[in-house]
Amino acid sequence: MNRALLIGLLLLLGGCATVPQSSRDPADPWESYNRTVFKFNDAVDKAVLKPVARGYQKITPDMVETGVSNFFSNLSDLGVSLNNLLQGEPRRAGSDLLRFVLNSTFGLVGVIDVASSLGLEKHAEDFGQTMAVWGVPSGPYFVIPFYGPSTIRDTAGFGVDLITHYPWRYLDDRVTRYVLTTLSVINLRSEVLQLEDLVGIEFYDRYASTRDAWLQYREAQIKNGDVANSEEDDEEMIRELEELDEQ
Repeated sequence: MNRALLIGLLLLLGGCATVPQSSRDPADPWESYNRTVFKFNDAVDKAVLKPVARGYQKITPDMVETGVSNFFSNLSDLGVSLNNLLQGEPRRAGSDLLRFVLNSTFGLVGVIDVASSLGLEKHAEDFGQTMAVWGVPSGPYFVIPFYGPSTIRDTAGFGVDLITHYPWRYLDDRVTRYVLTTLSVINLRSEVLQLEDLVGIEFYDRYASTRDAWLQYREAQIKNGDVANSEEDDEEMIRELEELDEQ
């Protein structure tokens, strides 16, 4: 399961299960600024990204959507492999690299996820997590315009991830770069949209719910905790969401 879908699942489950913490959270000293940017991002999402994602889902066959998602997930495995190596996890790094090789060849440039069918686990590592392993503190919670939840550490790491996780940025053809970047954004928004449609729940405080769930999510990622990666775990989480929807 890729990053966007994991975030979406965690936000929904976290929002359903708990009442968000009150304001003046010590992890969020810039709450006033962050709330303003959160509202801006939400407005952009409702006006542009969400309608485009719905249109994409409507005209794109499910098989094609899966292939597009697999394609971008495969490209990210290069950056994931590098970060696992920097974190002192050579076995995981080798597995990620092997995933990329198998999916890029036998999986038709990553459109088919051959590696997962062979038992090679999909990991999710970025440079923010790497810095956390190195002992760099997270710093305050920080909402990035047009991007969303982050921390100061993760914001710095995002600059490195732009180099390692998005290899199409190095293509000479400018049109191809723009098309792939746009498609990757639409693909990520489309995946989270599926969760929003599954469970239509209004949060008590959407900003605080998003912040609290995001910080929990990042902590679990950094510790390689119980964040669902296998198809079986994904299906179990979907079943839980469906049960909540029926209540």
